[in-house]
Amino acid sequence: MSTTVRTRVAPSPTGSPHIGTLYVALFNYAFARRHGGRFVLRIEDTDRTRSTPESESAIFEALRWAGLRWDEGPEAGGEHGPYRQSERTELYRRHVERLVASGAAYPCFCTAERLAELRAEQMAAKGRVGYDGLCAALDPAGVRRRMEAGEPHTIRMRVPEGGECVFADRLRGEIRIPWEQVDHQVLLKSDGFPTYHLANVVDDHAMGITHVIRGEEWIASTPKHVLLYRYFGWTPPEFAHLPLLRNPDQSKLSKRKNPTSALYYRKAGYLPEALLNFLGLMAYSLPDERELFSLEEFCEAFDLDRIRLGGPVFDVRKLRHLNGCCLRALSVDGLVDRLEGWALHRDAWRQAAAMAQPRLETLADFVPMSAFLFADRPPYPSSALLAADRDAAATARLLKFAQWDLEQTTPWTVDTVRAVFERLCECEGLKLKKLLPPFFVALTGEPVSLPLFDSMAALGRDMTLRRLQYAIEALGQEGYTLSGKKLKKLEKDYADRRG
Repeated sequence: MSTTVRTRVAPSPTGSPHIGTLYVALFNYAFARRHGGRFVLRIEDTDRTRSTPESESAIFEALRWAGLRWDEGPEAGGEHGPYRQSERTELYRRHVERLVASGAAYPCFCTAERLAELRAEQMAAKGRVGYDGLCAALDPAGVRRRMEAGEPHTIRMRVPEGGECVFADRLRGEIRIPWEQVDHQVLLKSDGFPTYHLANVVDDHAMGITHVIRGEEWIASTPKHVLLYRYFGWTPPEFAHLPLLRNPDQSKLSKRKNPTSALYYRKAGYLPEALLNFLGLMAYSLPDERELFSLEEFCEAFDLDRIRLGGPVFDVRKLRHLNGCCLRALSVDGLVDRLEGWALHRDAWRQAAAMAQPRLETLADFVPMSAFLFADRPPYPSSALLAADRDAAATARLLKFAQWDLEQTTPWTVDTVRAVFERLCECEGLKLKKLLPPFFVALTGEPVSLPLFDSMAALGRDMTLRRLQYAIEALGQEGYTLSGKKLKKLEKDYADRRG
């Protein structure tokens, strides 16, 4: 290739880094390495209400653990920085001004209430849901007066009324999407921050990205990006949309059916090389059809055109098999090194010892007392989750509400975790002593154990959330399965509870 290949991964720091981030990063990394190019990390933190420094740090941690080192990006630097979108807002505003001046975008003064009513009407009529273009036809003089008066507004992209968008996908060939299916996308929010779509295109162009390799869920949004490239007079990068990771039932990968946090797999004792090997097999095979290969071997043999488009099934049993193969291939000293690096190091022992010490009578008490801190799923009978006055449905409700609250808890400390349960007690009208028994079982495997909130802090967010999910699933053995309909009811109850 005559032009230097430049790929990127652009996660949002809005929670635990998703396993899909590692999946997409792996293929971008391999393509860049195969062609002697550059792999860029960009943090898309324009969602000001959900983005956190803690989540950003977790992204760095997950990529480093996996061995996917970025050539440019936060902490690495580079000539195309800054690499956080929140630090590039002036650049986006200048580009939006260009679009408005050319007529490719327009101010929209529609309130949130009007947009909600419009959406409700469209859904009731079972028609297409999207903006109706009301503000696209406003008188320019009137628009100027309203803007000068400081009336809140967004900036929307103007979309052709007829015809279709045609673009090439490296893996899928020509794709055609009618323009009538494309919404008048908000490009700049009323707070002056860009939406993903504007920032994505401006940054890919400014950073010289040559190949956009991302998940297939972005195919429907690609016409918006193609249109922006056209409006700016830029040449689009080459697009390649990877197949979506799926649960065994072919549904989209979700935390209800599989752990989706990348760092959960580290905590659960998986080797990074096994996880990358597994993710590579999701959509690719080496020419010699080897099942086990290193990251270096994957990069050396990588050919973007060999990617398979079938729905790759994220089968944890297969991952465990590959992980076992990698573990058994280690020398004994190598295994000891990995165990120490994983969790059996002084800092982890010290944390466990501090909790166990007040309860110890012999040194031999320590290992069984603290074993749950070094496990993936502590063993317990499902019946142990139930209290005499609480059935499986009521228990699942408590577990799920706590899980949803804990997902949003930041920072992750003993105090913030305790606050979640104090709020849950208040909302449910329960004393802490009555609330906690199923959580002790779900998280430690025992009805009485080391201090619960300290244990959760030691386990970390990802393992805590996964154990709560295990417990919810275990209630199926007690005759209660959290089906889609029941989940929606709980979601409504949860929303009502939060006001």
